[in-house]
Amino acid sequence: MIVRTILKQKASNDVATTSADQLVAAAAKALHHRRIGALVVVDAAQNIIGILSERDIVRGLALHGSKAEALKVQDLMTSAVLVCGPDDSLDSLMGIMTNKRVRHLPVVEQGRLIGIITIGDVVKSRLEDATMQVDSLRDYVMAAR
Repeated sequence: MIVRTILKQKASNDVATTSADQLVAAAAKALHHRRIGALVVVDAAQNIIGILSERDIVRGLALHGSKAEALKVQDLMTSAVLVCGPDDSLDSLMGIMTNKRVRHLPVVEQGRLIGIITIGDVVKSRLEDATMQVDSLRDYVMAAR
């Protein structure tokens, strides 16, 4: 399976974004309100310049205490953003997410942000594939009787 297929199956490809100068407190509220784990940080031209995850905020709290909420997103975001393309395989994403310990991969096509793949999307897809294989094998065995 490829990323494009997963994106088509998602209810929405609306990617939650924020700006680097937004306050961390506002970004945290956006994460909570949308029930998501990361915001893609974009500049005025919608180029990806970072990603702010729940992990980044927790790290900020550990380092700065309650002052973290008054920091700007750029102070806590991860600047080296790993991305994937719509034709990347699910297996390659699993490798990246596992080896690099990331849970969110923005999807970029021709330099434009078109979606985001989460570890939940990957797990869901793998479970659906496994269920389909089990059902196929069960049907095969039952037909042979």
